[in-house]
Amino acid sequence: MKTGPVKRAYRYRFYPTDAQAAELSRTFGCVRKVYNLALAARSEAWARQERLHYGATSAMLTAWKKTEELAYLGEVSSVPLQQALRHLQAAFTNFFGKRAKYPRFKSRKKSRKSAEYITSAFRYRDGRLTLAKMSEPLAIVWSRPPPEGAQPSTVTVSQDSAGRWFVSLLCADPDIMPLPATDTTVGIDVGLDHLLTLSTGEKITNPRHERRDRARLAHAQRALARKAKGHGANRAKARRRVARIHARIGDRRRDHLHKLSTRLVCENQTLVIEDLSVRNMVRNRSLARAVSDAAWAEFRSMLEYKAAWYGREVIVVDRFFPSSKLCSACGSLQAEMPLNVRSWTCDCGTVHDRDVNAAINLKAAGLAVSVCGAGVRPQRSTPGGQSAVKQKPSQREP
Repeated sequence: MKTGPVKRAYRYRFYPTDAQAAELSRTFGCVRKVYNLALAARSEAWARQERLHYGATSAMLTAWKKTEELAYLGEVSSVPLQQALRHLQAAFTNFFGKRAKYPRFKSRKKSRKSAEYITSAFRYRDGRLTLAKMSEPLAIVWSRPPPEGAQPSTVTVSQDSAGRWFVSLLCADPDIMPLPATDTTVGIDVGLDHLLTLSTGEKITNPRHERRDRARLAHAQRALARKAKGHGANRAKARRRVARIHARIGDRRRDHLHKLSTRLVCENQTLVIEDLSVRNMVRNRSLARAVSDAAWAEFRSMLEYKAAWYGREVIVVDRFFPSSKLCSACGSLQAEMPLNVRSWTCDCGTVHDRDVNAAINLKAAGLAVSVCGAGVRPQRSTPGGQSAVKQKPSQREP
């Protein structure tokens, strides 16, 4: 049960001056260096069967700044460096809690460039944001207004691989309140021909965002492959050109998924989805591109946190539940159901659309779980445990 306003991050694009860009780039590098140094120290302690916590690494940071080799760490704001140590502590907490793998070192080329500032390291007044070590506010493009009177508790500055700069303001949003309860339940079956098929019979077309820019992306990737490997300016330009196309595809995909997830959460009290192993699916070379473009895992994540915002419920059905092979009319189970079979006729005479039938079965399974009060297959943040939906369907009630 919520005890206060929901905290929400508002992300905006901004255009730094040359001095601001240089300062932020130095900060990104120092954050990465501190994180890697602390991870190496904790890994060495782990090999000695010892544990270091945030307090010990914070003391190490103070000592590092006093050395000649790492004196440059004192030239940037200390807050992002301390936050990097806190993030490392959270990573180890998740590792020991068996919620994540062992933390990995940050790469200069591959890791996300970001720095987090708390209230002591920025000033936000009248829509103007000024970070520590900077004399001028950031030139932010306010594409949408933040909540009225909002005071950010955390500011995160980042740069993506396409070279775009973003600032994220974490603040309480009093407008996010539970919606009026309804009695509607919907089963959602995801696919490739149709992105979503609902138990109501509605089918939502898969926009295939990557396919729209595939020719342009292939041309840019070929141009990148022809450039000599190294740190040349031409290769950097070609790499950014590829990154901009990927960013355009990702922006369109997220926009579409946000609209879909918001609509479904607002219209339905209970949403039933299937627990798919996307990581295993992308190992199929024939389907990997299409599965990645569909972004089923991202859609599920959006459904879950928006349902928590608005007082809705998301039920996740076991991935082994035979939703496609089970007749939603009589409950009989078909022995086989190849992927190329899109419609089939049951022995009871009912003609089924494969995806609509699966969505109806998911809805029925979700209702059974809701009525019985049993748990469903645990979420990704809680590994292990048993599913309430059996792999072999039991006899259905009339």
